[in-house]
Amino acid sequence: MGTQVKNQSSGASLAEQAYVTIRDRLVMLEIKPGDPINEDRLSADLGMGRTPIREALKRLERDRMVVAYPRRGTFATDVQISDLAHISEVRRTLEPLAASAAAERATPADRAELTELRSRLESERGNDNAELLRTDVAVHRAIYRCAYNPFLEDTLIAYDSLATRIWCVFIPRLSGVTGHVDEHVPLLTAIIEGEADQAADLALRHVTGFEEAIRALI
Repeated sequence: MGTQVKNQSSGASLAEQAYVTIRDRLVMLEIKPGDPINEDRLSADLGMGRTPIREALKRLERDRMVVAYPRRGTFATDVQISDLAHISEVRRTLEPLAASAAAERATPADRAELTELRSRLESERGNDNAELLRTDVAVHRAIYRCAYNPFLEDTLIAYDSLATRIWCVFIPRLSGVTGHVDEHVPLLTAIIEGEADQAADLALRHVTGFEEAIRALI
């Protein structure tokens, strides 16, 4: 089921709410690669006018999640496996930076939230792949938020979204998805305990492992 606008922060603008909702549907392939984007349908579905939908789609085009063609309309971008190397190159540099910063900067309230997220991870072993993917995304975004660098956070959300789309395409052929998501448990522990170097190392291993798992299927 799609994520509805009512689940988003009430303080966010309509355009921001539309952006987050449509982005997450694209990430989880609820809107599949190559699908046309119907503004009227989204407007009715999300309960808002077309203006915030259009603003959201412009942002998503900059994020390389959708593409607009003159006189043809807007479509979800195709998932190109050739993009994996470029995405991974950025993530191998920035994911460890975010994890290290989170370990150093997370507030007590942040660490309590990360502890709850770690418990959720441990309790969800054996869940279906879609739920595991949603948890994976939630963990990454929580870590980015705790880095307290909005530029780093926005950049990493964009690249993690692109990487997750690739994962969603290949997940029917992947084994060990639970193990990949379980790697977050020691990573979260390192951040919670303020072990910046260890957090950076674990984040790098996680990103590298993802790339290797996908490449093994090509």
